[in-house]
Amino acid sequence: MMPKNLIITTVALLSLVCVAAEQAAKANTDKWDAPPEAAAKANPEAQNPGAPAAGRKLFMHACVNCHGEDGSGGSNTGAADLRRGETQTQSDGALFWKITNGNTANGMPSFASLPEASRWDIVIFLRTLKDSSGDNSAGPGEPKKEAPPNSDKQKQ
Repeated sequence: MMPKNLIITTVALLSLVCVAAEQAAKANTDKWDAPPEAAAKANPEAQNPGAPAAGRKLFMHACVNCHGEDGSGGSNTGAADLRRGETQTQSDGALFWKITNGNTANGMPSFASLPEASRWDIVIFLRTLKDSSGDNSAGPGEPKKEAPPNSDKQKQ
């Protein structure tokens, strides 16, 4: 009986070690920051009036399956909500780097095979996505949305 208990205890401990190692690895992949030199890159498509439409077309072809047509990510895919402030406050260079390199540990493929100008166009399109989280923040270059009046304060 003793060896069986020892085996069970050993397997249980090894399982716990594996779970802990997996959680530590996941914590490292959750922080997905572009290197400073990549984040500092300027978008060469920024002045191209056709970039948002070209980026939308590419987004609908390459990104919509995970991020949805509105960029919300959907609850089924686990993909990032591209409308949220966490995404919209990142520099164009950081978004370009993420599109280019992907993050396969979290399910984001690399799109390095797309031409460079196409990846920049997608970044431009991402800036058109609207945040519906209710925090009234806007994407870069957009005016801040007005907060709805608080009906409780009006009653006082």
